This record gives sequence, C-alpha cells and structure tokens, in this order.
Amino acid sequence: MPRPDVLSLPELVNANERLVHRGRFLTAVMRLDIGADAYLISIDRGRIAEVRKGPFVMPSWTFGLSCGADALGRFWQPLPPPGFHDLFALLRRGELTLSGNLQPFMANLLYIKDVMASLRSPKETA
Repeated sequence: MPRPDVLSLPELVNANERLVHRGRFLTAVMRLDIGADAYLISIDRGRIAEVRKGPFVMPSWTFGLSCGADALGRFWQPLPPPGFHDLFALLRRGELTLSGNLQPFMANLLYIKDVMASLRSPKETA
C-alpha cells in the first residue's frame, strides 16, 4: 500500500478553508514520526506553513505523534478498518505515541485529526 506524501499537507490543508478556520487558534510545530521517517510540520493559525523531512539534530517542536508505517498506512486507507479509523483508536491499540506539550494537541484535537485524515486516499467511486 503506497504511503501518502506528507509533504503535500500544505496544499491539502490550506485549500480547505473550513479546516483552516477550525485550527485558527493553533500555532505550533508538530513532530510526526512514521516508522524511521521524521517530519516537522509548522502550523501557523491553522495553515500548514511548512513541512520538513528529517533527519533532524535536536529539533524544537511543541507536540509529537509517533506511529509505525503499517498502522498509519491502514489509518490512511479510504475506509480504515476498525481500530485504525481514528488517532485515539491507534493510541488505544498501542500503535500511536503522543509526546511533548499535549495541551495544544488536546485543545485542537478535531483539527489535528482532520489534518492527519486529509492524507487519506480518496474513496473510489463505482
């Protein structure tokens, strides 16, 4: 299963005005670890300002999400299977780890969930 391009997040998120509006109170740097790959995602008032791919030497970030590539691959399916449909489902399964300052993460939870879900493959039409 091909992994979505995390570097495409600025285009996907910033084009969705409702999503940007939902995240308008969030300015932070999110670290996303997918297996051995690391990304720093800079969020400025709900817009994805920049996505940088690691490796990094002592990066500064606000909160982080770390998950295996297989689990996120299942999360990013058009219709994810039960247990892989939500970030908290991944957390409960032990597939996802949260780190850093979790207050901005929890205060903007729906926004973060939708940012991550924006990388899902489009649903196939019959």
